[in-house]
Amino acid sequence: MEDFDAAIIGGGTAGLAALKQLANLGRQAVLIEAGKDTGTKNVSGGILYSKKPRHGKVFNAEDVFGSSFLAEAPYERKITKYILHATSGNKDYSIDLTRAHEYQSNYGCSVLLNKLISWLSVVAEESAQKFGGGIVSGVHVRSVKPEAAAEGSRMIIETDELEPFRCKAVIAADGVNSETAVMTGAREKFSQTELYQGVKVIVKMPEQIIEERFGIGPEEGAAHLFAGDVTLNHIGGGFVYTNRSTLSVGAVYHMDSLMENPAQPSALVDALIRNPVVSELLRDEVPVKSEVDKDLPKEEQLRTRFAVSKMVKNWTELRDAYYSPTGSQKMIESGKYKTREELKARLDSIRSDLESKYSTKFVSDYVELEYSAKLVPDGKRCMMKKPYHDNVLFIGDAAGRGVFIGPRIEGLNVGIDDAVRAANAISRALDRNDFGKSMGEHYSQSIEESPFTHDMREIDKDYLKIFLEATRGVPKDIVGQRYGMIFRLMSSSTLRGLAVGLANILGYDRLLPLVESVDTYVQVPMEIAEKMGRSVDATYQPTIPSLADRIARLSYDDDRKSHILVTDPQSEFIKKMVVLCPTACYSQEPDGKVTLQHEACVECGTCSKGTEWHHPRGEKGVIYQYG
Repeated sequence: MEDFDAAIIGGGTAGLAALKQLANLGRQAVLIEAGKDTGTKNVSGGILYSKKPRHGKVFNAEDVFGSSFLAEAPYERKITKYILHATSGNKDYSIDLTRAHEYQSNYGCSVLLNKLISWLSVVAEESAQKFGGGIVSGVHVRSVKPEAAAEGSRMIIETDELEPFRCKAVIAADGVNSETAVMTGAREKFSQTELYQGVKVIVKMPEQIIEERFGIGPEEGAAHLFAGDVTLNHIGGGFVYTNRSTLSVGAVYHMDSLMENPAQPSALVDALIRNPVVSELLRDEVPVKSEVDKDLPKEEQLRTRFAVSKMVKNWTELRDAYYSPTGSQKMIESGKYKTREELKARLDSIRSDLESKYSTKFVSDYVELEYSAKLVPDGKRCMMKKPYHDNVLFIGDAAGRGVFIGPRIEGLNVGIDDAVRAANAISRALDRNDFGKSMGEHYSQSIEESPFTHDMREIDKDYLKIFLEATRGVPKDIVGQRYGMIFRLMSSSTLRGLAVGLANILGYDRLLPLVESVDTYVQVPMEIAEKMGRSVDATYQPTIPSLADRIARLSYDDDRKSHILVTDPQSEFIKKMVVLCPTACYSQEPDGKVTLQHEACVECGTCSKGTEWHHPRGEKGVIYQYG
């Protein structure tokens, strides 16, 4: 049986940070990833932060991957504008939260995980190979158990694809639906009150049009958050983040809110897209092909369709290049065009031919590239109090860790911080040949010292002060009698410390039912928008793809064997999955029983709590192109 110092389960940002940090410490580690390639199973909102807390130390991506991380990593854009919108109908009131976004931050960058993780994998594996480790993808871990019934004994890992192997320690980075956590007995599956469900679409938009539309420079980015009627009466909100040449558009809602008031996830993101503020942000010029004359001979119809498709493809590629400085430069360097003006002339020529010869119309609309979904752990409610079991250390989403407090949304950087602490704990245990409880408690202590843990437990009055200053234009009486007193107390520089101290004594468990409600996420924002907002009229109606069309665009490596087993087809939980499954894998039969067709599953785990749920076998299942 093969032996390793450490094994990491899961090749997301946290798992790869753990692999790199172990290599930085000169340790041998192997990372096991279920996807055919790393990054093909991962989805994020997403913004990657680098933090500089006043108290305590956090480990950022550059601490693990090197000081040149920001210069070399393929992030999308540095977020330099952070705007919260309160919406009601066509009324919009925006609040600039850029100072809150920059609070204790070195930077915050929008990222697309497929691209970022591919880069992280190359860097981490290159380092790991120097010590006999590396990355093995396309492998699903079936069991993790001690070699013998004794504390500190080595762990045996069994997979669906490889021979069993041994290691001295394991880092579980297999996400919010961590099978490692359940199979080792470290924790139960997260409950609905501990989770958010997020759905996202990637929208295509040329680089310089993004900059013009969002009022940003070439090295800048914007994040827009939305609350109010776009939520369809759920606790959570929507977002639009700028990437380099795409937009991430999504909706994130608390699962208990969705269970109480079920809504199809794709309908929630549709509601966001239909909001006039959002639809105007997504607006682009889109070619619409005309119907081919059915009286023409079949061969001529085929030739016409082929010609139009080819010209539309050329127009789209040239337009993307024209509106991208690097794209234009590549075209010129390739010798195809001498100047940017010549490129523009060719672009206009193709458009003219499409309009005159083939009756193609150019209209205002938007273009979706990818639909995705995932669960997000609410760190305030579900971070593991004991993030280890035997020789297994849990990090990131697998440990239920993330900072999600109103407009403050951080998960990727929390996972990287956890990863470094876990790798350091394993390295220390290897030095001392002392695993089990000793290693786990050392890791737990390190996690306790993380400023992120503090943020998941207590209100930060300095962050709150910045937030309240940003909202000072909102009359206090507008938040209503129920929250008026709290708002006034928190707004007073004299009483804020006392009020926050009292709130922290009460704890999030008692505060959250008051703070996270339909009132605060829906009614209050709507009232603010109606009384203080500007009117925004949409200039077009977005053509939103059907769910079937969205699923049809996704890539899958089909597995005839289902990774989900419905144990009670008549339970109330599973009946709600008919609505809440993001890809409508569940349907209810006339006899009341619910049946599953797993082929379109995107592995978000929404149905996990009420089913026997596993990740698909190695390489099988959904393959995200953007993530």
